[in-house]
Amino acid sequence: MALSPTSNLNRAKIDFLVVLGVLGAFIFFMGFALMLPAFVDFYYGEDTWHSFLFSAAIAFVVGGALWYSFRPQEELRVREGFLIVSLTWLSLSLVGALPFVISGVLPSFTDAVFETMSGLSTTGSTILGGTTSDGFRNPQIEDIPKSFLFWRSLAHWLGGMGIIVLSLAILPLLGIGGMQLFQAESPGPTADKLTPRVQETAKLLWGIYVAFTAAEFILLWLHPSMDWFEAINHAFATMATGGFSTKNASIEAFNSAYVDWVIIIFMYLAGINFAMHFRLIQGDKEAFFANREIRFYTLVIFIGIVIISGSLWVIDNYNILDALRYGAFQVLAIVTTTGFGTDNYEVWNSIGAFFLFLLFFTGGCAGSTGGGIKMIRWMILIRNTGREIKQIIHPKAILPVRIGDQAINRNIQQTVLSFFILYVFIFAAGAFAISLFGYDIMSSIGASIAAIGNIGPGWGDFGPTDNFAGLPYLGKWILIMLMMVGRLEIFTVLIIFSPAFWKQ
Repeated sequence: MALSPTSNLNRAKIDFLVVLGVLGAFIFFMGFALMLPAFVDFYYGEDTWHSFLFSAAIAFVVGGALWYSFRPQEELRVREGFLIVSLTWLSLSLVGALPFVISGVLPSFTDAVFETMSGLSTTGSTILGGTTSDGFRNPQIEDIPKSFLFWRSLAHWLGGMGIIVLSLAILPLLGIGGMQLFQAESPGPTADKLTPRVQETAKLLWGIYVAFTAAEFILLWLHPSMDWFEAINHAFATMATGGFSTKNASIEAFNSAYVDWVIIIFMYLAGINFAMHFRLIQGDKEAFFANREIRFYTLVIFIGIVIISGSLWVIDNYNILDALRYGAFQVLAIVTTTGFGTDNYEVWNSIGAFFLFLLFFTGGCAGSTGGGIKMIRWMILIRNTGREIKQIIHPKAILPVRIGDQAINRNIQQTVLSFFILYVFIFAAGAFAISLFGYDIMSSIGASIAAIGNIGPGWGDFGPTDNFAGLPYLGKWILIMLMMVGRLEIFTVLIIFSPAFWKQ
């Protein structure tokens, strides 16, 4: 059972030194990730390798010292798990921003943290290509060194399945208290544990993730518009449902129906619970195809494609194949929260644009790399609403909420309802905060839902052809926190602000 706001938070005193120790292990691991772009730099003969190696050295020294000094000697408690996860995502974003600043690619540390958090949280919003509020012109995406393009995509890929889950897979030392970290970080209402040992579960999930990424990489590389570098970057971004591209025009720049459809297929796969992929690979086809959440996810996508592609064909006069191609791509990009673009949806007809806007509030399946509210939560909310209507008509009847043949526990229903209320409240608060900087309502709403839903592009001044560079620095930090809150499913972050969390 995954952690929830009603879980026992363990009233024992939080060991902050242990928290620092485990945090140090993740920072140390980040050092290895920071070394990889340096090899890309060497390959292309660029001169930015020193910024990555110096940043890696900082991560090794700081992270190693913290782990060596304060590593845990006993099982981690639940409260420590929550605190570690929240601090890890923030700390790694700060460390991952160092190469941007050291190299001078992004002299603003705030912009560097924004870009890194956007990567690790698989949001895909960018400040590249725009002018900041203090008048500095950030470079275009194509103008920054390839090592930094690779770093952005790699941050996506690591954050997609979860840095903590990856660490549990390859660092046996973190097997101590591993389930607390796995549950707190894993996306969705529940964390699937496929084997008795969380480390084995993490390895299985990452094995599937790597296999899908490799398959997409090969298929993209086969097309003449993409070399190996373009293919690996877009495979990373797709499977992480992130959306960072190596082009300012995103996938539209490749002008290829083949590339579009390959990415559409893998966005769809990335939006499905990876535990269900494992069961399908194991031969349990019935469990996969009978899964109600996958069916609902597929139905929402199908309806979206029919309505939006139909409106593009009938109203905007696209030919039918282009209408299907562009409609399907944008529906998958928004539902799975990948955020890639092949068309400017803001200039579509009102029917298509409005329905796409509604899809901003959906999300992929629980246990996928997608963000958003998630399909299973919408299913429970819809079924609960239907149950309440029936209960009014039959007040004495006992009417459980069911998904298929499974009755949904009352505690899970309450958790889902609490999540939805908090999601809407934080989204509204974020939109209000952005509006205080002088942005119109659609721009404010678009920025907030793009951040908390980990979608990337928004609306208005932050639409698919725009960027977030001009947002004042305080506004960028607001979105940074929204991206982290959204990626960690709200409760993981907000629970540490509860007075009950800190009671001894």
